[in-house]
Amino acid sequence: MVSIEHVALWVRDLEGMRDFYVASLHGESGPLYQNPRTGFRSYFISFGAGARLELMSRPAEPETAPASREGGWAHVAFRLGSREAVDAAVARLESRGVAILGRPRVTGDGYYEAVIADPEGNRVELMA
Repeated sequence: MVSIEHVALWVRDLEGMRDFYVASLHGESGPLYQNPRTGFRSYFISFGAGARLELMSRPAEPETAPASREGGWAHVAFRLGSREAVDAAVARLESRGVAILGRPRVTGDGYYEAVIADPEGNRVELMA
């Protein structure tokens, strides 16, 4: 059986992004990995069962905009378990100043979800 082990995201502010995913989405951070030769650094963030999120940075990595509609990853989605959990998460995140890109709603394909932006503008779906 095939399953996704992790997805990786290049970030500009490694510590800030780690803090966001830990504090805002209740992730659990692994230890910092650092390659002294290349300057590459990363954290794996776990969210219970399922795939992990790897946040990666390298000083020489050019700053690029988050994936656009023209190609690349569009978003990462987190299942929160219920509509009430989605609504509560949106209220909590909004009170902390997190950008809400899409209010909780039922999508055309039947999902109950909201969309937020992480500190670097990446789209994050919160699903029931």
